[in-house]
Amino acid sequence: MFLAIAAAGILAGQTDVEALKAKAEQGYAEAQHNLGVRYDTGQGVPQNYAEAVKWYRLAAEQGIAQAQSNLGVRYATGQGVPQNYAEAVKWYRMAAEQGNAAAQYNLGVMHDNGEGVPQNYAEAIKWYRLAAEQGNAAAQSNLGVRYVQGEGVPQDDAEAVKWFRMAAEQGYASAQYTLGVMYSKGRGVPQDYAVAVKWYRLVAEQGYAAAQYTLGVMYSKGEGVPQDDAEAIKWYRLAAEQGNAAAQYNLGVMYANGEGVPQDYAVAHKWANLAASRSQGEALESFAKTRVALAERMTPAQIAEAQRLAREWKPKTWDELKSGLETESR
Repeated sequence: MFLAIAAAGILAGQTDVEALKAKAEQGYAEAQHNLGVRYDTGQGVPQNYAEAVKWYRLAAEQGIAQAQSNLGVRYATGQGVPQNYAEAVKWYRMAAEQGNAAAQYNLGVMHDNGEGVPQNYAEAIKWYRLAAEQGNAAAQSNLGVRYVQGEGVPQDDAEAVKWFRMAAEQGYASAQYTLGVMYSKGRGVPQDYAVAVKWYRLVAEQGYAAAQYTLGVMYSKGEGVPQDDAEAIKWYRLAAEQGNAAAQYNLGVMYANGEGVPQDYAVAHKWANLAASRSQGEALESFAKTRVALAERMTPAQIAEAQRLAREWKPKTWDELKSGLETESR
């Protein structure tokens, strides 16, 4: 869910909190909303969702659209109140009808998912479009998805690209990745691997594992960039360490073949094993076959080492990986 925090009137310091609380207790709606934000985010006070909900509600009942929207978020997430999608929809709608873009987007999500209302793509599209036209990047991205899938609107890749681009240019990671996919596949735009790589890289550098994996594929194949096994390994590893099964498998293959790294069957088996453990269906079958094929080339000691490496592996967060990269570059 998208919680847009209104910054107006929010000041730093305990004295300011006390002054804000005094105004809120006198019934000033904006002060009530801003005090709710303080408790929601833990700015100057201990974070307390129940207290945030109390103040949002007082402001919302006086017609403050942002408070109505934020109260809807808390009902949707069940933070500070019991989760209640119908109640979330009620407050989103009040704010959305006042033109609040965050609420319009969230109301679209509720209709998209059938939460608190019957599932209705056309109604979701209506609210996404209103928010998107106000510049809400999440709504622009979701509107693009609906045009790709032809749900609630006629299928139209060019229109999808238009909305993805708007969101991507605002830095919205999901839209940047999907725009890369559209350029890779030539959907709604002429196929252009170099442009696809541009968008993949922007997302990959934000820690998005799927984009890191895809960027690895582009380097491995030499699509949009010069072919470079070492660079492919770099991006596969970043995604693999975050638990991306496809990247783990490809990284294992690179180690098995000695492409971009010294050949190492134990490390290859480790990654194939991890990939299989995170997969199902045809992918699981394929990854498991590779694991068996690798084991046939390995000594019992190598197999034991590979199994130990897999057991001891733990996924890393992007912050941990980024910190490591920064250390290496010093």
